[in-house]
Amino acid sequence: MSPPPQKHRLFNKNLLGFMGSGVIVSVAYMDPGNWGTGISGGAAFQYQLLWVVWMASGMAMLFQYLSGKLGIAGYSLPELVKDKLKAKWAVLSYWILAEISILATDIAEVLGIVVALNLLFGIPLMWGIFLAIADVLLILLLTQKRFRVMEYAFIGFVSVIGLAYVYEIFITKPDIGLIFKHSVTPILNNKSILIAVGIIGATIMPHALFVHSWLIKQKMKDLRFSDKKHALRYHGFDNVVSLLGAGFINAAIIIMSAAAFYALDFEVATIDQAHRTLIPLFGEFAALAFGVALLSAGISSSLTGVLAGQSIMDGLTDFKIPLWIRRLITRFINIIPLAVAVFLGIEPLEILVLSQVALSLLIPLPLIPLILFTADKNIMGSLVNRKVTTWFAALFGIILLAFNGYLLYAVFILGESL
Repeated sequence: MSPPPQKHRLFNKNLLGFMGSGVIVSVAYMDPGNWGTGISGGAAFQYQLLWVVWMASGMAMLFQYLSGKLGIAGYSLPELVKDKLKAKWAVLSYWILAEISILATDIAEVLGIVVALNLLFGIPLMWGIFLAIADVLLILLLTQKRFRVMEYAFIGFVSVIGLAYVYEIFITKPDIGLIFKHSVTPILNNKSILIAVGIIGATIMPHALFVHSWLIKQKMKDLRFSDKKHALRYHGFDNVVSLLGAGFINAAIIIMSAAAFYALDFEVATIDQAHRTLIPLFGEFAALAFGVALLSAGISSSLTGVLAGQSIMDGLTDFKIPLWIRRLITRFINIIPLAVAVFLGIEPLEILVLSQVALSLLIPLPLIPLILFTADKNIMGSLVNRKVTTWFAALFGIILLAFNGYLLYAVFILGESL
């Protein structure tokens, strides 16, 4: 008699080998755009918008789970879009829009590095742009074709951000009761709705949806996973753990800002204002931790943007150029508008806001095909979404689009400012 089959366990060496992609994607959810909206939200409305962070994080978990599932099925989102569109003009149009989403995203990421270098070392913004290019390219060159090394680097970046905010929360002594209350109590008004939409728009980003499927597809090849069901369990665990950590860091940004800045007699609405204000309130080390965390967020999220650009070019075009050249082109294209803006003396926060508005418009670009593809049995096979999963994804998408639609209406029709 043959022995009964052994039950597959989630926690084993294969899980450790599979984890890492979620961490790379998670940094998109704690990038400098989140810092700007989180600091403004906490300073202006105390803890009232914490529930928005948790709502957006829940949406992100589901959307990124679907993107990774597409990768396990053997596809990246960009290449599948190319296959379905077929017509060259349609693919070219989609590629241009996708590249614009990468451009809008990376402007915010590079801006975070530039501002952090200015805050920490007094480096002028223009010089900071060139240092940001060298920094990202150095890490990419050192980790080329060794994604595991890059994943460890991302774990290090996220750890720095997390530890910095643990320290910030410890010294600012927030109100625990209010934190729990506003985590589950939706409160919105005509003033806070704009910041709430900004938090959602800065949390769920097109490039993260593009790149996750590509990363997981590469991992399935590298690790030679034959059992897709087991791989899906590993991906689900990695996704929840990574994005839950990102959600806590986003919540920590609002909590720290609420505890430190809400009661002040003047408005703290920008990242550099927050940094300067921390010094007289909590000392030089608090401001140092803040700046180091911002630098880590900028570098890591910028790397994710570069990888997303690579995944889009790989999937949507037939360009045959070396990997490092493709990365170099992506990086230079992404920093040109920022360099021009800095040269013209445009306020960095204005650049950040404009990039987020552009991202709100472009979210449907990956989101709609992602939901449709993962609900198609001809594409997904046994990994096809359950009906309830598709319904929740569609509901979240509608809610997200409604918030973004209100943002555009308020800014461009009503003339409100963020």
